Amino acid sequence: MIMDYKKQVSQAVNKAIDNELSVDDIYSKIERPKTSEMGDLAFPAFALAKVLRKAPQQIALDIVDKIEKDSFEKVVAVGPYVNFFLDKSAFSNNVIKNVLNDGSNYGANDDGKNGNVTIDMSSPNIAKPISMGHLRSTVIGNSIANILTKNGYHPVKDNHLGDWGTQFGKLITAYLKWGNEEDVKKDPINYLVKYYVKFHKLDKENPELDDIARDWFKKLENGNEEAIKLWKWFREVSIEAFDKIYDKLGVKFDTYNGEAFYNDKMQEVIDILNGKGLLSKSQGATIVDLSKYDLNPALILKSDGASLYITRDIATALYRDRTYKPAMNLYVVGSEQTYYFKQLKAVLKEMGVPSAEHLYHVPFGLITVNGKKLSTRSGRIILLDEVLNDSIEIAKKQIEEKNPSLPNKEEVANEVGVGAIVFGDLKNEKINNIDFVLEDQLRFEGETGPYVQYSHARAESILRKAGKTEFNDNDYKLNDTESWDTIKLLNDFPNIIKMACKELEPSVVAKYSLRLAKAFNKYYAHSKILADDSELNARLALVKSVSIVLKESLRLLGVKAPDAM
Repeated sequence: MIMDYKKQVSQAVNKAIDNELSVDDIYSKIERPKTSEMGDLAFPAFALAKVLRKAPQQIALDIVDKIEKDSFEKVVAVGPYVNFFLDKSAFSNNVIKNVLNDGSNYGANDDGKNGNVTIDMSSPNIAKPISMGHLRSTVIGNSIANILTKNGYHPVKDNHLGDWGTQFGKLITAYLKWGNEEDVKKDPINYLVKYYVKFHKLDKENPELDDIARDWFKKLENGNEEAIKLWKWFREVSIEAFDKIYDKLGVKFDTYNGEAFYNDKMQEVIDILNGKGLLSKSQGATIVDLSKYDLNPALILKSDGASLYITRDIATALYRDRTYKPAMNLYVVGSEQTYYFKQLKAVLKEMGVPSAEHLYHVPFGLITVNGKKLSTRSGRIILLDEVLNDSIEIAKKQIEEKNPSLPNKEEVANEVGVGAIVFGDLKNEKINNIDFVLEDQLRFEGETGPYVQYSHARAESILRKAGKTEFNDNDYKLNDTESWDTIKLLNDFPNIIKMACKELEPSVVAKYSLRLAKAFNKYYAHSKILADDSELNARLALVKSVSIVLKESLRLLGVKAPDAM
């Protein structure tokens, strides 16, 4: 059973102060001292100064005098703080037992009550390559899905493909003007994107190209045979190319319902908006007034009657609401779209869509390379597949240098190379911008994926050396100071899982894994783990616990944990 040591401290303080503060009030004020040398948990006596009309320093001394100390190693007053040193033997035994008993389920909870959570993520545009710009939505969305599952939710990952819109009018125009069928069959994505870039270079001086493109998109919407045939072809070759990259990343989706899937569902949206008297005309376009939300009007139909992103997104939200009845409807989309999602949520609220209240935009910052923003239009594309391949190659070289006799080098290089890219993204708070430097992500020291992977592999190596894989004992008591920080961090894991879910923030897990890896490596450096004495079994059980929690932390991020590197 997982012990709540903060509660234990809160109850002891509550008793010592004769209920002057409730257990919950005390619990909310408990802090952690900066170092283990100062104690494990601390209660600041300032909160009682007004009530007891005494100096906080005196209150701290009085509490220490009255408190029952049997459950603690010691309790001391440090200025205005009451510092608690937990019973290391009892604590370590409880924590290690919990991790070993639960294994990879350690930290799981059923807070989500199996509620569905739709996650709109990745969403590349058809006929364009998956660039580094798509990395963030893909890996953040995937990790959030893993974290939600760990917290008892049922995520539905929806790769909402950009397979509709005016860009297809541009692409059809470009292909018919400059395209070659043989080239596209040979290397579809690269040629299609060349045509798209060429269109945008030439349309500034040739505005008639935009008129032709608009006309082709209108034909596509109206079911023109040639337009539909080209569109389907572009879509098929694109998805084939995408899936190879998703396989490499280890990301799977529950549905690929792109924008086109909602084409026949948009009339109902217009009908509902009309029926509720929400539509009005503005300069020929059809809008929903959102002034009551302090937002600009939502443009629903252009003056020529063509639909827009928001029209399809309303249809999408309506479909998800009816199909999944989601506890949350998440959109993992760049922070530049924040205003747009406020408008979308407001329109859905006006329509009375039940899940509108639980629609959340999960924004993230830009990814730049050497400080420059990536853009398909300008041709500044850095292909995700190429970056993954480069990363795997660097990992191969590192393994060749450090451990040339490793039996499954190819597999480990893939896990390290891809893991470095994923971890390198997720260790950052998602809202922050990232400037990507490949070599920095692949270092085996510092705040990197390979560092955490190597720490896990080191733990497994110790266990192999000891020949110990099974732990059926009941005595895992450790009271040395070297192991203490590691044990306390293991105890934190269930709270980390809850926090990452509450904040929809994978970096909470990534940063935790770095702290645990660092504490474990410090323990390894300062302890003779394999010394044959009475605590050997408990130390090995601690190593196994670290291995379990590091592996599970990495899994939640979408990163593999090799047993040997």
